[in-house]
Amino acid sequence: MASGSAQGFDNFYKELKQTEAKDSSLTPKQQIDRLLKPGYTYRNLNPFEVLQVDPDLKIDEVKKKFRRLSILVHPDKNQDDQARAQIAFDAVKRAWNTLEDQGTRNAAMEIVEEARGRTKMNMEEKRRRLKKEGRSLYIEEDDPVKFKLAVNILTMKLFADQERKRQMNEDKISEDAKRKREKEIEEEEKKNRLQEFEKNWEESRQGRVDSWLAFAKNNKKKDDDEAAAGGGKEKKKKKEKKFSPIGFRPPKTKPESR
Repeated sequence: MASGSAQGFDNFYKELKQTEAKDSSLTPKQQIDRLLKPGYTYRNLNPFEVLQVDPDLKIDEVKKKFRRLSILVHPDKNQDDQARAQIAFDAVKRAWNTLEDQGTRNAAMEIVEEARGRTKMNMEEKRRRLKKEGRSLYIEEDDPVKFKLAVNILTMKLFADQERKRQMNEDKISEDAKRKREKEIEEEEKKNRLQEFEKNWEESRQGRVDSWLAFAKNNKKKDDDEAAAGGGKEKKKKKEKKFSPIGFRPPKTKPESR
């Protein structure tokens, strides 16, 4: 049993090295095509997938891979396809920046470890079903290559889920900021209207005083004239409309009819 397991690992390691050798021999165009496959926006969120490195590879080796790949897809090296080369180069650069920083690399490794853990849980669930059905407990993920592929697929999905959550939070923050700004603008406009009213009221103060003085003087003169013309006898005065110095009379409120 141990011999079979060792042989399986040897085959896996051999296939892995063959895959790495094949990938390293890709032409610049093939690398650009790889990095711009359909769904690359989410696929390229996985820095290990972009740089084609094992998550457990030492950072010095990752750096060597980054340098080789960045030269291959650099826009200056691909004059006939600069626009696509720029997108590929940006993806390679972002991936390296993620893995170069210890904090973001640890965060990326947490996602990889979660993918490994979930894959193993899925494998156990498959085995339980097979056992219940009385079938062989061997599953394809027992093959190290297939296990690695399953982990890679789930890792890509977890990176995509993380990005969608980030975008949702960002949209929520933007929406909250928009509502806050709208409220600030409304309060500012309200404040400006109040200030304008107070300014106009203050500027019209002298006009209101002059209007009242003129009104009072005119009434006094009229009373004096009527008194002189009537020989001192009081006459029933016709009720006159009251004059409001502010230019309007507020309407009287009527009691509600029930």
